[in-house]
Amino acid sequence: QVQLVESGGGLVQTGGSLRLSCAASGNIFNIHVLGWYRQAPGKQRELVGVIAGDGSTNYGGSVKGRFTISRNNFENTVLLQMNSLKPEDTAVYYCYAEILENSAYRYSDYWGQGTQVTVSS
Repeated sequence: QVQLVESGGGLVQTGGSLRLSCAASGNIFNIHVLGWYRQAPGKQRELVGVIAGDGSTNYGGSVKGRFTISRNNFENTVLLQMNSLKPEDTAVYYCYAEILENSAYRYSDYWGQGTQVTVSS
């Protein structure tokens, strides 16, 4: 069993900053990818940022240059530093992990429960 626990969501003003954190725990053999996606009401879930074990990253075009993703492999934690926030960033943010469990033969996708980020104008 694998769990992703998120923290750091909240309400901020336009131009402000916020940091999200997600910790993976459980029956983990290896974690390949960690990251964040977001979903606004009535919209499709979209990529925010992902980071692989070698440190390579990929960002959604709307956040590139404003958000930074990082990971701590010792703590199985992924962080998302969000700067210069805009009202358009308002959404539920979901932690994502691609994990190989002990005794498994394939990687599986895992999702956190989501944390609300609201940016006021």
